[in-house]
Amino acid sequence: MPDTHMAAADHAVASSRTFDAIIIGAGIAGLYQLHKLRQLGLSVRAFETGSGVGGTWYWNRYPGARFDSESYTYGYSFSQDLLQEWDWTEHFSPQPETLRYLNHVADRFDLRRDIQFNSKVVAASFDEAAREWRVILENGQTWRARFLVTAIGPLSAHQMPRIPGVADFKGESYHTYMWPHEPVSFEGKRVAVIGTGATGVQVIQTIAPLCGSLTVFQRTPNWCTPLHNRKISADEQEGIKAGYPAMFELLRQTPGCYIHNTDPRGTFEVTQEEREAFWEKLYSEPGFGIWMGNFRDMLTDLEANALFSEWVANKIRQRVKDPVTAEKLIPKNHGFGTRRVPQETFYYEAYNLPHVKLVSTLETPIERITETGIQTSDAHYDLDMIIYATGFDAITGAFDRIDFRGVGGAKLSDHWADGPKTYLGLMSAGFPNLLTIVGPHNASTRCNIPRCIEQNVEWVSDLLGYAHEHGITRIDATPDAEANWSKHVEELAAGMLYSQVDSWLTGINSNVEGKNVRRILQYQGGAPQYREKCEQVAANGYEGMVLT
Repeated sequence: MPDTHMAAADHAVASSRTFDAIIIGAGIAGLYQLHKLRQLGLSVRAFETGSGVGGTWYWNRYPGARFDSESYTYGYSFSQDLLQEWDWTEHFSPQPETLRYLNHVADRFDLRRDIQFNSKVVAASFDEAAREWRVILENGQTWRARFLVTAIGPLSAHQMPRIPGVADFKGESYHTYMWPHEPVSFEGKRVAVIGTGATGVQVIQTIAPLCGSLTVFQRTPNWCTPLHNRKISADEQEGIKAGYPAMFELLRQTPGCYIHNTDPRGTFEVTQEEREAFWEKLYSEPGFGIWMGNFRDMLTDLEANALFSEWVANKIRQRVKDPVTAEKLIPKNHGFGTRRVPQETFYYEAYNLPHVKLVSTLETPIERITETGIQTSDAHYDLDMIIYATGFDAITGAFDRIDFRGVGGAKLSDHWADGPKTYLGLMSAGFPNLLTIVGPHNASTRCNIPRCIEQNVEWVSDLLGYAHEHGITRIDATPDAEANWSKHVEELAAGMLYSQVDSWLTGINSNVEGKNVRRILQYQGGAPQYREKCEQVAANGYEGMVLT
């Protein structure tokens, strides 16, 4: 972000007001953080780029967008009344329902009065003399707060592909993150989807029956497994509500805060018959059990992973009629679960439709977007619509798009240039009073995210409540604490197969200049261990931090 934002703010006519805390974002994390800080009696203002609450579920309105963790495990747990009054209609909620839920939460707890919508934060600098953050909006308004909390999400910096001619196309074009609020018709149209990650999978399986023709441009195939979604019956609804206490206790104990727990057995500790029967069971069950509830060595032992990957590959071969297409859909450069596993509903069957074509951009790269379609190395595809399911500059990308300046004007993007450096994934040395919930080096980025959001928010709220009670106006992470935590995060990831694979989980993104070196972005010790570490820090007088 250019320095002109800082200069423009100095001349802005908008009045500047000081709060105890400013929150960037009004998604799941921002809403709960606002609620908690207001309970402490702090003056708080949240700034949200969109025109409404919801974050991920406000922006991602593309066809087929839905949870891939169970709805009732995803909702907030902090209010028993809220749990009992809300009925989830499906085991894996679709986007419109989830957005309704978050609007209900905002209304129920009267959160909107402290949220300023249509307000994009472009820069924030720490004023050392005043011990305050100065926050600058795109419209030039400046605001001040003692503490600044980022709730900007790990997947919010959407990314277009670096393909020549994107602006030349004369037909309809959409990025899935910026999907229109108005209905989009596919009937009779020649449609292309670029990308086959989790978002692309949901789009493709949903629109394939609706299009005149659908051409899927795939660079890297992913291991996809069935979601098995269905409606929630009245009896199930009653059982869910009665079972919330036990369920949330289970979620506290599992590594990713899912209802699926790692099987204690090793892949080779059972017979082939037992192994394959177990895998068949997982494949037939809903949700992430096949990823999160598999044998304990599936994500750490190369041989075990290869065996299961081949088993899933055979499932793909059984479901896709054309053997050539099936082989294109089977990943060859990574094992199952080492990248995010998309959950699907008849995704593979979409390729059995006569009007659906799969193009591998590894075999025939896209050369450019033209006025009328897509030119690859061997053909031109005439199109009416292009859908870019090209994902995000993940985890650190949203931070890079705001000009954060700490002590001495140091830029956070420079501090993280060679990879994030954090303490607990919640703060960085040299950036006092800045709390980065759901940021890098944090368990929340490999988690059933609302569960880890609640832990982050509650810990940060306890810290700011402590500061408020004791007259503390500056909170610093020490360089040693930051270095030790960052080393700890890297050590935890060393034994994980995913750390050897190029993906957004390891900071690789061919659509983002400079994002071509693997970095450890996530805490891999599991949510229970992360929670314990955070609790120890607080119990020991916030060790690793200087409270002034």
